[in-house]
Amino acid sequence: MDREFLSDLFADFGPVTLRRMFSGYGISADGTNFALALRAGLYFRADEETIPQFEAEGCGPFQYQTRSKTVTVNSYWQLPARLFDDSEELAVWARSALGAAQRAALRKRPRKRSVARKAKAPAKKASAKKTAGKKAAVKKAGAKRPSKKRSQKGKRSPS
Repeated sequence: MDREFLSDLFADFGPVTLRRMFSGYGISADGTNFALALRAGLYFRADEETIPQFEAEGCGPFQYQTRSKTVTVNSYWQLPARLFDDSEELAVWARSALGAAQRAALRKRPRKRSVARKAKAPAKKASAKKTAGKKAAVKKAGAKRPSKKRSQKGKRSPS
């Protein structure tokens, strides 16, 4: 699948961004990646709400082969072939895929740190800077000391 074909395919859905990815393209809308165009297949983002639609169409999840096993990526499912001829219904599926991708992004957002944790983080950075400064000062002082020792070694009196 080439860029022009994919752009035409999503015309009823709306503007999409295509980025080179692996052996094809990552397809996103509003900054959210919701589809993959890889090899000869188009895969849409899916979750527990949308997977039954793919299963009802007889579609399966994205799979690829490594040297030792077949890896299944359950978050992307192959688009039914009949949708390539029905851009209006493809747009409906694309909106569902975008929704699944947005729900997944909400689940992955980092939780806010507590106030106590925020207070500790800057203290660690400040103490790390102080420690680094002390180490540098010790190294400089250590570099001067051996020269003094060397001069003292030469001045030893026999006892």
